[in-house]
Amino acid sequence: MDTRAVGERFGELTARREAEIPLDQAALLIAAHARPDLDLAHELGRLDALAEGCFAPTLDALVTYLFVDLGFAGNRRDYYDARNSYLDQVVTRRLGIPISLGVLTMVVGRRLGVPLVGVGMPGHFLLRDQVDPEVFVDPFGGGRLLDRHGCERAFHAVHGPDAPFDEAFMAPVGTISILTRMLANLRNIYAARADRAGVVAVLELRNRLPGASAEDRGELAAALAATGRFGEAARQYDQAGDQLGGSLGAEFHRDADRLRARLN
Repeated sequence: MDTRAVGERFGELTARREAEIPLDQAALLIAAHARPDLDLAHELGRLDALAEGCFAPTLDALVTYLFVDLGFAGNRRDYYDARNSYLDQVVTRRLGIPISLGVLTMVVGRRLGVPLVGVGMPGHFLLRDQVDPEVFVDPFGGGRLLDRHGCERAFHAVHGPDAPFDEAFMAPVGTISILTRMLANLRNIYAARADRAGVVAVLELRNRLPGASAEDRGELAAALAATGRFGEAARQYDQAGDQLGGSLGAEFHRDADRLRARLN
């Protein structure tokens, strides 16, 4: 699939009822948007094979298999390597960040009948057992199992001992929230590297997610303009202006007019 087809497929999948969105396919499409030659069927088969190799359909077996036997681990040496956020590369390199390792554990667990949900704790994505909601998993911490106090300690390890902890940090999050967070991580990585094309690619997918705002579209327009794609940027500004309306929407339309003037 070319980049446009990947984006369209991503939009089709994420337009479904959230419970029906296949997280494995959506996460792999994020990777395919960066590398359109990625063979999605092959990558899904690799995930199937991982599940088939697990010795028992239990949470304990799953985390032992992935994080001890196979050696999946958090990439502490190069945390901001973009490959840490692409699911196919996580499987290949057995390295990732909290959310990508969490996604891997979730999708392999689903194949085994081990139900896990994501927990969007700020700065440190975790998993929660749906059978026993008092059990949490820290994928970046080698798959260790945590209780509520362990989650709080993990939070303070990232944010400092005086940072206020909210019980809401341990609430489950849905697939759209997970995909949004994966894309936000990539956007920050590419922005820090001044990789304008990478930022555009990520924002294009972000704007295909349900709930994308006029501000999201405006950010994409600005990123397109920074790469010299003025016509596309003007169209995005106009769509953002239509979506927002009012004086702020009018400002987006003026931005579009300014870019069109540069095309003449």
